[in-house]
Amino acid sequence: MSPQELYLDLLIRCVSNVVYGDPSISPWHDGKFSRKRRERGEDWPQQAHTMIGLKRLYNLRDLCLRTIDEGIPGDFIETGVWRGGACILMRGVLASRGDRSRKVWAADSFQGLPPPDAAKYPRDAGYNFHDFPQLAISLEQVQSNFAAYGLLDEQVRFVKGWFRDTLSTIPAECFAVIRLDGDLYESTIQALDALYPSAETRFIFPELLDEGLEPHHVREVWLFGAERADTFVDIAGVLALKIRALREHRSQLGPWDPAPMLRAWARRQGARRRLRAAEAFRRMVLVD
Repeated sequence: MSPQELYLDLLIRCVSNVVYGDPSISPWHDGKFSRKRRERGEDWPQQAHTMIGLKRLYNLRDLCLRTIDEGIPGDFIETGVWRGGACILMRGVLASRGDRSRKVWAADSFQGLPPPDAAKYPRDAGYNFHDFPQLAISLEQVQSNFAAYGLLDEQVRFVKGWFRDTLSTIPAECFAVIRLDGDLYESTIQALDALYPSAETRFIFPELLDEGLEPHHVREVWLFGAERADTFVDIAGVLALKIRALREHRSQLGPWDPAPMLRAWARRQGARRRLRAAEAFRRMVLVD
């Protein structure tokens, strides 16, 4: 590994605190540190600066590096930063590449989550994240966390307030990486509405603009693996094909056969809509 790769790997291990393995403060766990849960982002760490888990952190690192290496313009932003760990990693990526042209935007209320507006956003009914003080981290604390890594500078901008009031006012020309982590449907759709226009590809392929070709506008987003799915797709006719295609990823799967897991998962999802096999999504309409 190069020095830059080692730095980012260590940074990921530090913001997730797998180095010391602090316990979980999640009300749904026994409090003991679990490496498996920390890898998958399934606990609320007592001390770590992020709860998104190692897998998402490494994916975020790779996406940020790709925008730099491939010359994709735009800043980085996270909506819903908690203690700031993911944004700290974003800033670390810029530092590792010596990129002084981009900014990292950390958007949060810095006072926890709002109570769900079930009348306007019925998908949020029943969520009580606003009752957990563990999720309310002040702006001053997040800034202190950045400073602890030596990454608090003019390339980091903090956006304080509810997303409906703040995100559309951010003075950024475009975004290369947008990480949404607002927990509620309301927070997610507000972030998409405000930020998606800044994530178009018009600046990536200027030659297409010269030909009069404008970027395609995505009308819908289907969120795979959402807890409250509302759209089910019958995959009984293509499940065998999907399994064969996945088996071709031998370098990633090794000797493991994904077929039993996929068949069982598809049956469980299908049973929710009286289908033999299905995939479940949450459908979000961006453009009516």
